[in-house]
Amino acid sequence: MTNSSGKKRTDSASKVIKASPQTIYQAFTDPEALVSWLPPEGMKGSIDFFEPREGGAYQMSLTYVSPDRPMRGKTSEDTDVVRGTFLKLVEDKQIVQEIKFESEDPSFAGAMIMTWALETVSEGTKATIICENVPEGIRQEDHEAGLESTLENLAAFAKQDRA
Repeated sequence: MTNSSGKKRTDSASKVIKASPQTIYQAFTDPEALVSWLPPEGMKGSIDFFEPREGGAYQMSLTYVSPDRPMRGKTSEDTDVVRGTFLKLVEDKQIVQEIKFESEDPSFAGAMIMTWALETVSEGTKATIICENVPEGIRQEDHEAGLESTLENLAAFAKQDRA
């Protein structure tokens, strides 16, 4: 969806997490950790391949598992296949990824740029997600709910990791 100036949509969310930037950054660079917290509520994930370095790629499959909230997948009836490329990795500070959905539907085409910024604050780390060039097929309210859910999952993962 484009706004009145013709630009693609940008969605964002942030949350203060009671963990160090190092803990959160490591949660991104470990595929087992990533797949445990990144899928929003109602989804489960699996990693097909994962190269956490600038220029490295990964592929993740996200499957809708919530019977009370049926959703249509972008790749198949109940699955989204996501291909990502790590564009920039600044240890303990920033992760920038190019995200593409595997889909025959042109409303999901194009590359979304997802930037995760990690900022040290007195309570821990402020994690901010900025998604630029969001495909028009992703409803804004669904995407915002998914981003919030992912941040909640990350906070729970970081708390569990410290325990």
